[in-house]
Amino acid sequence: MARRGQAGTFNPAAALGEATRFGDLRKRLLFLAGALVVYRIGAFIPLPGIDPNALAQFFQQQEGTILSMMNMFSGGALERMSIFALGIMPYISASIIMQLAGVVVPTLAQLRKEGESGRRQIVKYTRYFTVILAAFQSMAMSVALQGQGVVINPGPSFVMTAAITLTTGTVFLMWLGEQITERGIGNGISMIILASILAGLPSAFGGTLQLVSTGE
Repeated sequence: MARRGQAGTFNPAAALGEATRFGDLRKRLLFLAGALVVYRIGAFIPLPGIDPNALAQFFQQQEGTILSMMNMFSGGALERMSIFALGIMPYISASIIMQLAGVVVPTLAQLRKEGESGRRQIVKYTRYFTVILAAFQSMAMSVALQGQGVVINPGPSFVMTAAITLTTGTVFLMWLGEQITERGIGNGISMIILASILAGLPSAFGGTLQLVSTGE
């Protein structure tokens, strides 16, 4: 509702200010919604070279294990072995390690004292470290998938293709999270994690109810 002066007169400047604020909020909400839709679509794009039937059978055997919980936090991307199967975890791990290193490494400790310029440098290092962690984890995951018999044509070609795809997926999520922070609402990484958890809750509840009904 537009503000009015002391005499009850209409204040155009106040009305324009309110309209601008609400317009900006709407744009941010729409950007957040669009970014999360893109994330959820990517969570359904399968990794090339995976046998979906063998993968489904493997995850059925892992019901109730730590892998099942990890799948919930990935919003089902791990169970579908999508291009976002690694999720945002490499970035979170890199951020935690960089924060701890900032206490014991003199160079990083100095950067933390340099204000905004130092913060930007640390963010850049965190991005580089994220790529390294994602590459390492994606290689390990690709080799592990071959060992579980869920790969159609196992071999070095699959490992390389899968590792590049998974690493690229994590880098894209890192970029998407930063865009949400700048152009959306809230912390982008937190929003992606929240969307993953909310997407994984229905299947988690369904699995729990099934275990209860069967008496296991």
